[in-house]
Amino acid sequence: MAEAVAGVSRFKANYAVERKIDPFYKGGKAQLDQTGQYLFCVCGTKVNILDVASGALLRSLEQEDQEDITAFALSPDDEVLVTASRALLLAQWAWREGTVTRLWKAIHTAPVASMAFDATSTLLATGGCDGAVRVWDIVQHYGTHHLRGSPGVVHLVAFHPDPTRLLLFSSAVDTSVRVWSLQDRSCLAVLTAHYSAVTSLSFSDDGHTMLSSGRDKICVVWDLQSYQASRTVPVFESVETAVLLPEEPAPALGVKNSGLHFLTAGDQGILRVWEAASGQCVYTQPQMPGQGQELTHCTLARTAGLLLTVTADHNLLLYEARSLQLQKQFAGYSEEVLDVRFLGPNDSHIVVASNSPCLKVFELQTLACQILHGHTDIVLALDVFRKGWLFASCAKDQSIRVWRMNKAGQVACVAQGSGHTHSVGTICCSRLKESFLVTGSQDCTVKLWPLPEALLSKNTAVDSGPVLLQSQTTQRCHDKDINSLAVSPNDKLLATGSQDRTAKLWALPQCQLLGVFSGHRRGLWNVQFSPMDQVLATASADGTIKLWALQDFSCLKTFEGHDASVLKVAFVSRGSQLLSSGSDGLLKLWTIKSNECVRTLDAHEDKVWGLHCSRLDDRAVTGGSDSRIILWKDVTEAEQAEEQAKREEQVIRQQELDNLLHEKRYLRALGLAISLDRPHTVLTVIQAIRRDPEACEKLEGTVLRLRRDQKEALLRFCVTWNTNSRHCHEAQAVLGVLLRHEAPEELLAYEGVRGTLEALLPYTERHFQRLSRTLQAATFLDFLWHNMKLSPLPAAPPAL
Repeated sequence: MAEAVAGVSRFKANYAVERKIDPFYKGGKAQLDQTGQYLFCVCGTKVNILDVASGALLRSLEQEDQEDITAFALSPDDEVLVTASRALLLAQWAWREGTVTRLWKAIHTAPVASMAFDATSTLLATGGCDGAVRVWDIVQHYGTHHLRGSPGVVHLVAFHPDPTRLLLFSSAVDTSVRVWSLQDRSCLAVLTAHYSAVTSLSFSDDGHTMLSSGRDKICVVWDLQSYQASRTVPVFESVETAVLLPEEPAPALGVKNSGLHFLTAGDQGILRVWEAASGQCVYTQPQMPGQGQELTHCTLARTAGLLLTVTADHNLLLYEARSLQLQKQFAGYSEEVLDVRFLGPNDSHIVVASNSPCLKVFELQTLACQILHGHTDIVLALDVFRKGWLFASCAKDQSIRVWRMNKAGQVACVAQGSGHTHSVGTICCSRLKESFLVTGSQDCTVKLWPLPEALLSKNTAVDSGPVLLQSQTTQRCHDKDINSLAVSPNDKLLATGSQDRTAKLWALPQCQLLGVFSGHRRGLWNVQFSPMDQVLATASADGTIKLWALQDFSCLKTFEGHDASVLKVAFVSRGSQLLSSGSDGLLKLWTIKSNECVRTLDAHEDKVWGLHCSRLDDRAVTGGSDSRIILWKDVTEAEQAEEQAKREEQVIRQQELDNLLHEKRYLRALGLAISLDRPHTVLTVIQAIRRDPEACEKLEGTVLRLRRDQKEALLRFCVTWNTNSRHCHEAQAVLGVLLRHEAPEELLAYEGVRGTLEALLPYTERHFQRLSRTLQAATFLDFLWHNMKLSPLPAAPPAL
């Protein structure tokens, strides 16, 4: 099989992680600094800081208690970040350095739910789940106020923008807004107009007006002189955030005068601008195609002129504030990654299907993200056509879509089709030309969809809308769900893998059955054709991978090694090796000829559903249930070159060592041997020195001239030699030199000397006991010899 290309192919030995795309936001607060350069967001026990320009994660801040972060706030001057954890501790950070400058107890009896700075960046207010509001002086490091009276969780706190008025606003679960005087430590007013939770408070530039929003589908404009509601604006959606806009015209947003306008974000998933005086909606953001995503958060960075919105599935969108032009998109959390594919002729992008109707396309160089809307239910599978510009997706909404990426990296939907009666769980593109698609569904049928010529011409206008696809062939193929499809490299054969434990081979385009592959004990998750041989690989829930001959449908080989279901398999090294992923979170690299697993790669923590190899066969990408996407690089050549270089260097050094010993240049020889970090080599040098007629002096002179780090290494080696009675003499000789000539303080300053002494003592005692016994025996023999009396020789017989 693979021997046919043995002369050309090169076996892989290892992959290394090149890059990880990890979740960095799992819901909660997200905030920009005033310059719009940095994005702060919560992810479990950490606050992550992203560089907005590159999308790179700059730093993760985690408190020592390693508990979940419940609230955080960045000061208006961007200098101080304070976080609150579930362990009721507050941490003040010098966030640029990533260091905690102060840690103190929150004194709340339940976790802190909200947090806000005043305009001067000196006061911090915290609202707790215990109904208390506390104010802290961040500069002088003490608590200034403890305000009680709010029922239940205080989920909102905000200072008045004018620091001279010393007012604090808070809202709890009773749907009212309380106004606190910090001067009198009393509640000045209770503002009641909402009928459900108040979600945000925003202040006008002059500080005379406040806007509150709620989930009761209204926004209320408050006069802060009289503490009365001056206007109630029905906005017809549950609002999560309302932001007062700068009082200046913005024609792109329908703001034609300098009156009060505000922007709302809520469960309809679109941004809208309202005129406060008339209560009219003056701008509505165009609805994105596909299902609307509820907006959970919105914040305005005025200095930078940027607006940040957060969707319910943890995507962060950055808009230019005056025009609402989309600037950047970040995918904070992908939930369960179901499939992943390389995109572009040079594999410059990847497309990801996660537990969402949206697709995410990442540019690998900058990790810039595009979020593609179109499907109305979870996307289950992806595949890419040969040239890399076109790709296809299928989803639980029983439809398929074809997408095209242009040379600028922008992706648009160019075709769609529907016809299946259940979820479409697998899709495969034609291999030779961009001519057709095949889909498999839970309705146990396979459909073949030809691509119209108009779709393939580069002049097709995207604005004309997606082309409607019609299926050419429909065939019932299995009795249970079809989990996987594969089209042969010549586009003439189709393989299907099903939950019914079989794989089947079909002739295209009519889908005529050619044969059945039976042998797996459980359902099949994946089928793949070899790129070089007439062989099919199948991956099963029984934990095995099998290779089958296409001619007679016989099983050629079985690979066992995964502890659980094998979810994906791919041919690499021109069909001579396999790469597989399983629900045990492992990737395994197999050599087909020897039937052995040559490498196990462990970087995922849960099922690895997605696996795809690059065109050049030098990289792979995987995605799993742990929300992690990992790019792997083939490092076989690099490792082999490094190993070869090491071997050559060792040979050269060994030869140099032999030459130095021959020339009796013991100091250089000992230094070289220590640098090799091989105790046995150093031992041979010590033995060579001791064989010299002037052994004692030579050893002392050589050891004492070593550097301190070399002496430390020599002492470590002595521990190894001292355990063996044949080499203990060399160890004791070195120890003798060090103990005689080094001061005790110097020896105690050696790195790890205490552990070294503990290891040396028991063996040294044993050696001295053996020497004592030998001396006693020798003394006894000597005593016997001196006290031995020989009987006189018998007299010679008299001569006859």
